[in-house]
Amino acid sequence: MRALLPGLSPEHLALVEGTAGCSPYLRGLCQGEADWLGEAMDGPEAAFEALLAQAAASPPDQVNQSLRKAKRRIALLTALADLSGVWTLEDVTTRLSRFADLAVSCALRAALAVEVRRGKLPGVSAGDELLDAGGMVVLAMGKMGAGELNYSSDIDLICLFDETRFSKDDYDEARGAFVRTTRKMSATLNDRTAEGYVFRTDLRLRPDPSVTPVCMAMARAESYYESLGRTWERAAYIKARAAAGDIAAGERFLKVLTPFVWRRHLDFAAIEDAHNMRLRIRAHKNIGREISLPGHNMKLGRGGIREIEFFTQTQQLISGGRDPDLRVRGTVEGLSRLADKGWVPDIVADRLSDNYRFHRMVEHRLQMVHDAQTQELPGNGDGFARLAAMMDRTQADLEEELLDRLTGVHGQIEGFFKPDDDHTVLEGVASAELDQTLIARWNSYPALRSDRAAQIFERLKPDILSRLAVSVDPKAALLAFDGFLSGLPAGVQLLSMFEARPQLIDLLVDIVGTAPGLAQYLSRNARVLEAVIAGHFFTPWPGEVALRSELDGHLNAESDYENRLNTTRAWTKEWHFRIGVHHLRGLIGAAEAGRQYADLAGAVVGALWPKVLEAFALKYGPPPGRGAVVVAMGSLGAAKLNASSDLDLIVIYDASSDEVSEGPRSLAARTYYARATQALITALTVPMSEGRLYEVDMRLRPSGNQGPVATSWAAFQAYQQDEAWVWEHLALTRARVVAGPEALAADVEAFRVGLLSRKGNRGRVLSGVADMRTRIGQAKVPQNSWDTKLGAGRMQDIELMAQAAALIAASPCRDVVASLAAGRADGVLGEMDAQVLKAAYELCWTITQVARLLGGRALEVDKLGQGGLTMLLRETGQDSVAALQTLLDERVGAAAKVIDAAVEKYEGESDGT
Repeated sequence: MRALLPGLSPEHLALVEGTAGCSPYLRGLCQGEADWLGEAMDGPEAAFEALLAQAAASPPDQVNQSLRKAKRRIALLTALADLSGVWTLEDVTTRLSRFADLAVSCALRAALAVEVRRGKLPGVSAGDELLDAGGMVVLAMGKMGAGELNYSSDIDLICLFDETRFSKDDYDEARGAFVRTTRKMSATLNDRTAEGYVFRTDLRLRPDPSVTPVCMAMARAESYYESLGRTWERAAYIKARAAAGDIAAGERFLKVLTPFVWRRHLDFAAIEDAHNMRLRIRAHKNIGREISLPGHNMKLGRGGIREIEFFTQTQQLISGGRDPDLRVRGTVEGLSRLADKGWVPDIVADRLSDNYRFHRMVEHRLQMVHDAQTQELPGNGDGFARLAAMMDRTQADLEEELLDRLTGVHGQIEGFFKPDDDHTVLEGVASAELDQTLIARWNSYPALRSDRAAQIFERLKPDILSRLAVSVDPKAALLAFDGFLSGLPAGVQLLSMFEARPQLIDLLVDIVGTAPGLAQYLSRNARVLEAVIAGHFFTPWPGEVALRSELDGHLNAESDYENRLNTTRAWTKEWHFRIGVHHLRGLIGAAEAGRQYADLAGAVVGALWPKVLEAFALKYGPPPGRGAVVVAMGSLGAAKLNASSDLDLIVIYDASSDEVSEGPRSLAARTYYARATQALITALTVPMSEGRLYEVDMRLRPSGNQGPVATSWAAFQAYQQDEAWVWEHLALTRARVVAGPEALAADVEAFRVGLLSRKGNRGRVLSGVADMRTRIGQAKVPQNSWDTKLGAGRMQDIELMAQAAALIAASPCRDVVASLAAGRADGVLGEMDAQVLKAAYELCWTITQVARLLGGRALEVDKLGQGGLTMLLRETGQDSVAALQTLLDERVGAAAKVIDAAVEKYEGESDGT
């Protein structure tokens, strides 16, 4: 070695000779790179940067050779700087990760260039710079993603492409090109040649690797994680980083996955999942034995590197959804953040960090010997002597330190990950009416898999069962509770809340015993109970304006359109659940519940419409003309919805026929607003990971389903003035603008009010009502005697009469009761007649609200549980079902007579217009 390196200083020569004596692999590198080594050792930082620059500048056809040359030299330089203590562990792992990034980028660019030259990548021509890799991104996972690569590490990669860059016709060709590119890139890095290899490359962390291509569309990957992603994949994405290719697209993809990785609330179920993963790894690798140094795996064995990583990542998964500061990739940095935020004691974080760094140093030296991806300690004394020399310790001291550190880590980690062996079923607590077989299976549910959850539940179970047993319908309540419990994804946080606040058990039993639909929702969204505890659940109703402002804030915090839609869904369902619980518990009545449901829907449409247009404008430019308003019709227009109402909407835009949008793809005004309206419908109705918002009905627009989905302001005025049928003028009595420019909204409302004053001829209107009643009666048959919507004297019939009263009286009011009052004042209805209709309508509405909350359409009294019947009677003020049936029959019968009398003399005279 002295002869090969005559110019080295004594210190450098001693380092090289010691290194060569410990590692056959490094001895060979010293011999092969002797001409370069001397100058590199005088300035290792500059030498490293020069190697990166040289590799980055190599032409695509020389990437194989240039990367292998750089790998040999970086391996040697890194080892010497590490062993001498010139570079810290973090210096070493960071530089190895930087080289890996460069190597992947160079290999990707070279492989992609082949596809471009062959004309196989749509939209890209030979000579293009490919700065964004044509939409393909390589995600670095694991230690590479965290910037923590070890000395002889393989690299875990996930390759994706942005499918939105390609048309439907070009998609398959682009995917094929990216798959071939990935394989060539992997071969460039992975294949061993006479000049060595660059990095062993593993592509198996992608979704379902046994059946998916090595490079897949981002949308397909997103769909997988949303529907099938597992806890270990969430943990893997803590370290994920866009390392090569279209970095911007990769970062967007990772942002989309934020809700998958980081749950919004405390996620204690991650503890049990991580523990089970540890056990599977031990069983698969046969490394579950007690700690014994010879052959012990420093990575996967007890007390090893992976244990510390699991601990850190699991703590991050538990708390990172609530605290974004914990969302860091590095293990040591993660432990530091956890300690700073109080999630982990300082002493624990310090000890684990120190042990982690020591374990990684041992790992590096094990790998330096033969450039092997190994983490196993030597199996004999000679191997330990070599390792001790590389660690600058005596063999005895090293063995003692290793045993102490491994044992210490194992003890600390096992105290956090506890096996769930206790599935004791509590006996003798429930009433004999409760199904013991069903109760016995509860411990198998996901919510009770962790020790902590099972232990808390065992303490709570007697109280829960006793409350279920004394409920009005124990069997039905137990089945509903079973459905709730089986649907819970995690239990620790919720059960801890029940233990601290027993009144929540009363609420839960009330929900499952009365409204199974609400119980099912609660099992999927148990976090809403946090609001109950915090007290916000019972604050006064904020109203539509405040709700819209709150939703606007949430949407403005999201830049991705799909995230905005999912955020809207989650937010809406929480408020929707609150209304249902308040109604269920008698905190609000049917009328107030109707107003609150309408406030919520109005806030959603009002907040979403600008976001829909914002996303639409990215492709087609800003809205032409004065913009467009969304007009609520029907029950939403009247600000009175039930728990399962759909939304009747129309869109009116103000732009001339020759105006076009100014964007990347211009559209004529009519087409622009038609497509924007369809985008709004999709935003409200499409099922997503957070479900759907509302069903939408656009049939009240001019010409119904035969007309365009968006109507121009000029056409709307002309149609309503000259062509509209009576029923369309009746519908307009409840129209209300809920979104869009204020100026256009004011014009629409002014036109509506003026039109009502011109179209309210009593004979024309009432003859039209008579005709409509006949048509409705022939087309729609009541489901049963409890159908409060269809039939003479019931809700639809009374609403029709109220609209007629408002139109004849030229009243701008939209509410049924107010419209009936307007008709009374104008002489359309007598004082007593208006009271009869009001009483019938309010009873029908109350029954309807109860039926919708309990999960049905028309009420089926014989299928209601006792809890549902109790709510129904409480809401209607009756003491029996028979009394309620009698009251309903009396009121709808009286209402039918009033309406019959009002329209009788005009029946058969309507021409419909």
